Amino acid sequence: MKQTHSIRPVVLKMCAAVSLALASSVALAAAGDAASPGPQFIVETDRIIVKYRDAQPAVNGIAARVASTSGERKAKLDRAGQQFGIVVQESHPISTGAKVFKLDRKRNLAEVKSLAAEMMARDPSIEYAEPDRIMTHMATPTDPRYTDQWHYYETAGGLRLPAAWDVSTGAGVIVAVIDTGSRPHADLSGQQLAGYDFISTAAIGNDGDGRDSDASDPGDAVTAGSCGSGQPTRDQASSWHGTHVAGTVAARTNNGAGVAGVAYNAKVLPVRVLGKCGGYTSDIADAITWSSGGTVSGVPANANKARVLNLSLGGGGACDATTQNAINGARSRGAVVVVAAGNDAVNVSNASPANCSGVIAVAATGRTGGRASYSNFGTLVDVAAPGGDGASGVLSTLNSGTGAPAADSYAAYQGTSMATPHVAGVAALMLALNANLTPDEIESKLKSTARAFPASCSGCGTGIVDAAAAVASATGGGGGTPVTTLAESESNNTTATADPVTASNTTVTGNLGSTTDTDYFRVDLPAGKTLAASLSPISTTADYDLYVYSSTGAQLGTSQNGAGATDTVNSANTTSSTAIRYVRVTYYGGGTGATNGRYSLKLSW
Repeated sequence: MKQTHSIRPVVLKMCAAVSLALASSVALAAAGDAASPGPQFIVETDRIIVKYRDAQPAVNGIAARVASTSGERKAKLDRAGQQFGIVVQESHPISTGAKVFKLDRKRNLAEVKSLAAEMMARDPSIEYAEPDRIMTHMATPTDPRYTDQWHYYETAGGLRLPAAWDVSTGAGVIVAVIDTGSRPHADLSGQQLAGYDFISTAAIGNDGDGRDSDASDPGDAVTAGSCGSGQPTRDQASSWHGTHVAGTVAARTNNGAGVAGVAYNAKVLPVRVLGKCGGYTSDIADAITWSSGGTVSGVPANANKARVLNLSLGGGGACDATTQNAINGARSRGAVVVVAAGNDAVNVSNASPANCSGVIAVAATGRTGGRASYSNFGTLVDVAAPGGDGASGVLSTLNSGTGAPAADSYAAYQGTSMATPHVAGVAALMLALNANLTPDEIESKLKSTARAFPASCSGCGTGIVDAAAAVASATGGGGGTPVTTLAESESNNTTATADPVTASNTTVTGNLGSTTDTDYFRVDLPAGKTLAASLSPISTTADYDLYVYSSTGAQLGTSQNGAGATDTVNSANTTSSTAIRYVRVTYYGGGTGATNGRYSLKLSW
């Protein structure tokens, strides 16, 4: 007999709308409108990330190998700082093998980028240097008068969840909510595991210390001007953002009170990275590593490895190497990384980490199913989900405190922050049915089963996520893609002799016969598709690199992770016709030959 699920709440204790000026707090003009305001990102930082070539990221349970910065290296860093009148002081290492350095005071990002370039120019042993940017959560407030979760079941703008719940409720899956931490809440009772606080700066953490095992949210209220250049420009109450996101993922359901969660039998792993004025890229990278089961020096091993990571946060600019490396590592451990597209009504190509490779970037739709006025857009967006707009927001768990924590409450928020946990929850529903699904397969199925937009949503991906169709596809009934295996054929050392790969979801088995060997593969990528290339060496001591080029030989992407790690590059074809992509595998270190030089290369689009 078909099971029915009652999701209408019996009691709703409402709190006043919380102003979240760390993200855009007004309805912005439509995409392409010349009057649209620019992105409102934090444009200063007092930290810089430096990675040396002889450092290695954490891999296979082994902590990162961090390069020494004593002697000549430190002198070169000091001299670079002197060029800009900046004092540079070593702070701490992170899981990617890089180090964080503290600056004497906050500087504009452009100045810190110039400092990074000067450091690399003075010391060729530096692989990369980049500002430790401050990210913020991606939510905007709305009046919390709406007591129904239209975003789950309404025909136009809903997720079509009730039919999905007949098949899966997310049991056995862990979703990491990498956010502001979380508050205890009656509607989250028993739903949250022991997480971790990765905020390394006490002033941002607002809890009197740095990193610790307490992921609870003490509040992130700020006064006008306290965060430096950028936002906020007025006093802001605590957002309890992570608690709201956690409720959408897995609030208790059928308990006679409150709201429902998308994957209500999944578990939430709260991981705290955002506090007062946001959070540093380096802390977020370590949180991504730890949440997915990777090793972070000085932090106890994660006993509750997450299969889905929800990042309802972001900032401006290109995807930085630190974040991309952390995402690559998480994907290599089987984690699906779901990221908010951002709330500035601009192209997502200027919103990180939504523009990083290997993530599922989520735009927001309103109640009519059209693009929310604030939502970012563009070819890098994968799918859309309900985020609220106008008078209708997304209802979830919250806390009533304006500064410090107070009583349990509920509120309706709007933002791509609210759309993202809808998608993370559906991914958990899928994995509960089929734990063998890879991150690429989850993304592909979400995109291929998404339903058409009932209203205008240009640049919002393939459609609105359809929970019922996505869950059906997880068991093979909704459009699973056949797997093709292809053996490399030598000599494929040039683009002219590249091995053709003609079917999506192809796994190539190959080997690097010598330290000078290189292998090319050609993909004729259809219009509007994104090539996902994933390179895995067979040996844990092998270090091979991955490149993607255009038909003219222009480099479109590269991944150069350390020994034993998986390298991943995505490349989108944004044109209206088929485009050639050349995928190249090269030797950097480790074994060679038919046995010790083996690798696996997965290509899908």
